[in-house]
Amino acid sequence: MKPLEMLLKSAGRSQKTIVLSEGNDPRIVQAAIDARAQGVARIILIGQQQAILDQYTAAGANPDEGVQIHDPATSPLLEELVRAYFEQRKHKGITMEDAGYEARKPQVFAALLVKTGHADGTVGGAVATTSEIVRTAIQVIGAKPGAKLISSFFLMLFCQSHHVKKGVHIFADGGLVVDPSAEEMAQIALASASSISTLIGECPRVAMLSFSTRNSAQHEKVSKVVDATRLAKLADPNLLIDGELQFDAAFVPDVAASKASGSPLEGEANVFVFPNLESGNIGYKIAQRIGGAVAIGPILQGLKKPANDLSRGCSPEDVLHMIAVTAAQAETVLVSSADKNA
Repeated sequence: MKPLEMLLKSAGRSQKTIVLSEGNDPRIVQAAIDARAQGVARIILIGQQQAILDQYTAAGANPDEGVQIHDPATSPLLEELVRAYFEQRKHKGITMEDAGYEARKPQVFAALLVKTGHADGTVGGAVATTSEIVRTAIQVIGAKPGAKLISSFFLMLFCQSHHVKKGVHIFADGGLVVDPSAEEMAQIALASASSISTLIGECPRVAMLSFSTRNSAQHEKVSKVVDATRLAKLADPNLLIDGELQFDAAFVPDVAASKASGSPLEGEANVFVFPNLESGNIGYKIAQRIGGAVAIGPILQGLKKPANDLSRGCSPEDVLHMIAVTAAQAETVLVSSADKNA
């Protein structure tokens, strides 16, 4: 579990403030307790104060100085956040009354804290749906300059003794873009390559997946993957990428030598771009539930500031891991901004 330990330690060094929009949920409170105990991040919990304090009591803990609790209905920041939401959405015809109603929603309040600089990133989805979390992130935080698509990925950690290859891989997109076009699949590949480089520090080796390897099958769905690979190469000629490839030709060197001789990946891909949400979602769940991989995600990419989604079946440990990822993304945003201003 060294990659995960490194991620937790890296998050702890930056001490970012991460806002959790579902503070009334006991899993979220336990994750906040764990995050503070391990020094991963400073935490803001959104919800009814007494309900959250009751959760702390039930867990045998108390909030420390690194934890804030905000009830949207009574928060001293509400007026500022309502104004920020109104300014962000007034071109859509909303009124101040509308803004006041929306800003009191926990996930919107949390996203507004990030937008206005009171927090560095937000995590939700233990209760809210993915569509609610993603829609709010796009509307309130917005896409980063130059981003053509908001997509997602899973960090897959293969760390068990039975895993032939140990380490971190990215599976994309398993959580958001249902049926990407060739252009969108290329964008997912480029974003995912950047994510593994910035979060894990590994050189990206990107496999564009299909049910075909090197024209072993002729179909429009295969052609899409071939086109996506070409477009990604045009956008970044230095990117180490190959496709179309079946998973085994991207993951197993011996199979790669047989099926995809001359592939620059040589069966050592660390970023796997699936042709659609069906295959990506099924693939990560098989790797997690049968293969025993640790799956962290879905992690959103392409936003100005980090906002991430949880599975509604998440555990406190899952939430802790997502807090660490979100803090690491926030540090990357800070570094990128500093580079641009240098």
